[in-house]
Amino acid sequence: TSSRICERGADVAVCGGTHGNELSGVYLVRELLKAKDIVMEEEREEPASVLMVLANPRAMQQCRRYVDTDLNRCFTHATLNGPISDSAPYEMTRSRELNAMLGPKGSPGAVDLVCDLHNTTANMGLCLILSLACLFQRQMPDVPMRFIHFDVSSKESYSLDSVGKHGFAMEIGPQPHGVVRSNIYTAMKDGVQHMLDWVRLFNSGTIFEAGFVDVFTIVKNIDYPRDSETHNITATIHPQLQDRDFLLLHPDDALFQTFSGETLRYKGNEPLYPFFVNECAYYEKGIALSLARKNTVAYHNMAFKVHS
Repeated sequence: TSSRICERGADVAVCGGTHGNELSGVYLVRELLKAKDIVMEEEREEPASVLMVLANPRAMQQCRRYVDTDLNRCFTHATLNGPISDSAPYEMTRSRELNAMLGPKGSPGAVDLVCDLHNTTANMGLCLILSLACLFQRQMPDVPMRFIHFDVSSKESYSLDSVGKHGFAMEIGPQPHGVVRSNIYTAMKDGVQHMLDWVRLFNSGTIFEAGFVDVFTIVKNIDYPRDSETHNITATIHPQLQDRDFLLLHPDDALFQTFSGETLRYKGNEPLYPFFVNECAYYEKGIALSLARKNTVAYHNMAFKVHS
């Protein structure tokens, strides 16, 4: 079963292993692939068909984030449709295979909803990362769910979930890469079940009551302090900030601690909410943490329908 990459004939796609060392999604999709049906609660009226995808099998086999380049940055139209050679990075080739399976991106035939599963080493709990409005109004009863909004209005989204008509990343941590923790795996499993149940309710014509939800909209990323010549980092996240994702960071709060022991403080003009604090995979991307504003957003019944 572990060698199977997908089940065909779907309107909702659940993708794991986009990053091959983020193991909750890998093992959850493998488990889902063992089952012939997705159980969506005791009453299973009008379920959406579900496609399970193991997105980056080579990276999964090596338990690495990626083989040649980050797969989750390979889904712009230019990357998907531009010239490609036999020596192209594996993930560029794989992104085209996934685009053919789930898309084509931007086409009427694209899958209705893509849920891409990720782990983070940051203490973020369960988050949904979206470039559109909030998808799920019902909160999970046992696990707090936060919504992170990436405004891509001025540029095209490059992530796997953008291949579908609608999509989001489910991000959950803290979990070290290359490790699967039972509590994190279970929270992700519950999150996927929650999403599928929501789709079933939506497809059955359920009208959700209007309400409000907090949304964290990214403002900027902050890099580590670096040596001007070697570009090596010269400080790490301050102990007073470590593991305090989504707790307000005020101007002059401790931000970094240099390797010589000096405290460097946040020099921003406004309090903001940190997240992806000290994420392992973002060292190479020059990101020590991201900062967001929290807005309260009104929601109502969704303007799209996932077909069943």
